[in-house]
Amino acid sequence: MSSYSYEPPRPAAIYSFAALKSKQREIKDRADREVVHITENGNAAYVFCSEEVFARAKAQAIEDALYEKELRETIARGREDVEAGRYVVGVEGAIARMREIWGEDD
Repeated sequence: MSSYSYEPPRPAAIYSFAALKSKQREIKDRADREVVHITENGNAAYVFCSEEVFARAKAQAIEDALYEKELRETIARGREDVEAGRYVVGVEGAIARMREIWGEDD
């Protein structure tokens, strides 16, 4: 089972291309912690981050994709079960089905 946990999005670090010259230290410090977006003429142009941040972002993207795949497969199996009639309704139905499978009486 996946260890997926939700983290709310943080405001993106966005700097102009010109800021690369005047705020190098600030941008590098941010890039050590998170992905920094660089704009050129007001438009998104580049991203900048440390190797560690890149590795973390890549690992998180892989984990997210695997979780989504697992979730889609689970939903598909559930739909197949419903279409094939492999389901019970309510707690009493579940108990009756377990007794049926395990051969237990009341």
